[in-house]
Amino acid sequence: MSDHTYSPAQGQSVLWMRLLLWALLILFAIWFLLPAYVVVGTSLKDLEEIRGGSLLALPHELNFSAWKHAWNEACIGVRCTGLEPYFWNSVFMALPAVFISTLLGALTGYALTKFQFRGANMIFALILFGCFVPFQVVILPMAQTLGRLGITNTVYGLILVHSVYGLAFTTLFFRNYYVTIPDELVRAATIDGAGFFTIFRRIILPLSPPIIVVSVIWQFTQIWNDFLFGASFTTGGAQPITVAMNNLVNTTTGVKQYNVDMAAALITAAPTLFVYIVAGRYFVRGLTAGSVKG
Repeated sequence: MSDHTYSPAQGQSVLWMRLLLWALLILFAIWFLLPAYVVVGTSLKDLEEIRGGSLLALPHELNFSAWKHAWNEACIGVRCTGLEPYFWNSVFMALPAVFISTLLGALTGYALTKFQFRGANMIFALILFGCFVPFQVVILPMAQTLGRLGITNTVYGLILVHSVYGLAFTTLFFRNYYVTIPDELVRAATIDGAGFFTIFRRIILPLSPPIIVVSVIWQFTQIWNDFLFGASFTTGGAQPITVAMNNLVNTTTGVKQYNVDMAAALITAAPTLFVYIVAGRYFVRGLTAGSVKG
């Protein structure tokens, strides 16, 4: 039997290594959180305090006027409605697109794993190829498709674009997860007379919450943070909040209102930050849940 007793010198060495590790971790955390601290602090200051003080200085008093201005009163191009209508554009775009792409990805991944047919692997390879197609490649065909469907410059058009583009990722997630579910469950249900959708609804979906969380978080983050599709397919009042924030920052006339710009950036980022803070741990668990078969 080996002796695991540490000598005093070894114990002191381990202690110093741990202290050094903690010091490095704290240093890196401060380094990465410093920009966020500056953004939040600047958004809570008035312009005089910003001009006369340091970026790292705490606000003399909490001032939410910049947040109110960014939300309700900021002029974006020729419109002076603030970010509020564009925020709701993003909400009405992201939620249906996340639901549609997640549902279709679950059905496709289920069909490719539990109902094998000739050419299934080739179809999956072609779908997987969609994960590596850059946004810029699909802009022109997507614009032509939206024009023919008559939904150009609408939130409905963006829902279609994000649902189609996200299908490759959601199919990949669900396919890799469903591979780990025993085929015997499906065979037994088939023998009992259950059909494709009955098996999916009663057997597969109840086993799917971990990967559903992964798909929802991934898709919501990608859709909410998208700028290129929003800028390419919408104008004016139909734009998502990311495009509106960019227009707000770049079309400010007169004195540059840094506090309003920072407040607008935080309002834009708030939903995705909230999702990751609340459900980030479930995202990691879901990613690893289907990593090992058996």
